Amino acid sequence: MRRIDYPEPLQRLTTQLKRLPGIGPRSAERIALWLVGGPQGPDAGNRGREVAESILESAATVRPCADCGFFTTEERCDICRDESRADGPLCVVEQATDILPLERTGVFKGRYHALGGRLAPLDHVGPEDLTIERLLERVRDGHATEIILALGADVEGEATAQYLAGLLRESPEVTVTRIAQGLPAGGGLESADELTLSRAMTGRVVLTR
Repeated sequence: MRRIDYPEPLQRLTTQLKRLPGIGPRSAERIALWLVGGPQGPDAGNRGREVAESILESAATVRPCADCGFFTTEERCDICRDESRADGPLCVVEQATDILPLERTGVFKGRYHALGGRLAPLDHVGPEDLTIERLLERVRDGHATEIILALGADVEGEATAQYLAGLLRESPEVTVTRIAQGLPAGGGLESADELTLSRAMTGRVVLTR
């Protein structure tokens, strides 16, 4: 007897959904069934169409900010275009996704710079793979007075912080600080709550002056 399964398009949809972070086989199947709505469902076809349109629109219009690397539909993001923000403090994070958790604390009113990752020799990620040169250009522009290294507290994060601190020692007019309190060893910004991040930002320590 032939084994019965979902139609081929639904199987392909489930396979693609399993590629998403945090989505297992059962979750992917449930999401796929929800998207198609079922043959008798009142929303049959509409859910999937709306989600597909949103995905296509986001993929076509969302891009990295030319200055900091955060998400935007323009050349520069809302943060970089906000003239009320202070130009002196420049907060360096690993990924663009680290910016929003810091913004939600309401503590930091300066600018950001996303490196696009961190130094990881075992994964073949070197300085040339990150936006370090762009960071140095922004420092050379003369607006930054403090570089805040808001990087993860694991081995790669510490190595990246020390590497950047070494480069920035060549710019004596800039103070380099490192967020300190509250972040657990081995942890990143995405797993920290707003109060922890707020304390880490206000309790930063000087690396170079």
